[in-house]
Amino acid sequence: MIFVAVFLPWLALILRGRPFQGILCLILQITLIGWLPAAIWAVLVVNNDNQDRRHREMLNAMQR
Repeated sequence: MIFVAVFLPWLALILRGRPFQGILCLILQITLIGWLPAAIWAVLVVNNDNQDRRHREMLNAMQR
């Protein structure tokens, strides 16, 4: 997913269930200068979602 976030940041955001951020990211990515911030933003979102998922899994495991 990190690969997608770097090369197609808008798609990574849409696949993570954030369609409005994905559209905004696509608009940002259309400009060549905006591609780098869009890619960084998408990587941060993907990493944050992965951390949230791991955190939820750990809490569920502790509650069992």
